[in-house]
Amino acid sequence: MEIHQLRYFLAVARLRSFTRAAQHEHVAQPSLSQQIRKLEDEMGARLFNRLGRSVTLTPFGERFEQRARRVLAELEGARQEMDEMLGLHRGSLSLGAIPTLAPYLLPSVLASFGRAYPGIGVSMREGLTSSLLADLAAGDLDLALLRLPVRGAEFVSESLVEEGMLLAVPRGHRLARRPGRPVTLDDLAEERFLLLKDGHCFREDVLQICKRCRLNPNVVFEGGQFDTLVAMVANGAGVTLLPEMARGHYRHSGVGLLDFAPPRPTRTIGLVRVKDQFLTPAARAFIDHLRKACGAPGALVPAPARATGGLPRARGAAAQR
Repeated sequence: MEIHQLRYFLAVARLRSFTRAAQHEHVAQPSLSQQIRKLEDEMGARLFNRLGRSVTLTPFGERFEQRARRVLAELEGARQEMDEMLGLHRGSLSLGAIPTLAPYLLPSVLASFGRAYPGIGVSMREGLTSSLLADLAAGDLDLALLRLPVRGAEFVSESLVEEGMLLAVPRGHRLARRPGRPVTLDDLAEERFLLLKDGHCFREDVLQICKRCRLNPNVVFEGGQFDTLVAMVANGAGVTLLPEMARGHYRHSGVGLLDFAPPRPTRTIGLVRVKDQFLTPAARAFIDHLRKACGAPGALVPAPARATGGLPRARGAAAQR
């Protein structure tokens, strides 16, 4: 069994096409197909169902995919570990982050990490939780910064920080004219809400908070990013909630940023990776760096098979509605 055969197998399994896999691996399709057949002969089982242009994994292929991914990860980890032992502080890391987190946390973290580890290249992609989890499972990402908890027993997660939320209102809004007095969700019963679109976990958090406090928000606008929502708020279209770490980003955006009264609505931010994936030296270095940046000691724990909420249950006056 050859290493390149494992790479070819995983490429076909991920792309569901011999043609696209050959293009991805920069090899002629007949050569790739021949290597896959040799691998199947050695394994004594068909790994793919070939139905015209459709390619799917057989039950043998599904089981073998997990092993092949582990073998390649171990080999890459061993190579990088040898480099580290030789003092060659280099390597690569692929990182994903949700768009309600990436603009506020990652610029400074990536800059300081680059100064500390100039030989480690970091590739970064921004996406919704469902997309990033799929990329993690496919081996296209090493780590992802997400809101916890996440679905999937194949993942492990590490909580980094419990982050509060802010209320953004137009300048001159009645709630902004009460200096020193925090707001409650009760104060928002008659307000127009501007929220992110479906698929954004921050939207789900806000709706869950409202549901627990028996508030039925009047949603008048749905946008794809906070910049749009804040611009709408600044022009009097309604109010919206923002993550605490966005405070500095929108301090001079023409909106009032108000704190909530305790217990403040929160979300948990953490790192997620595939449970059986080998952590390369580059990944370990980044995790340690991120822990220090967030002030979190952290210990990897299994992610729940199903999402269980992750938000503090509302108490006090808002819960009595």
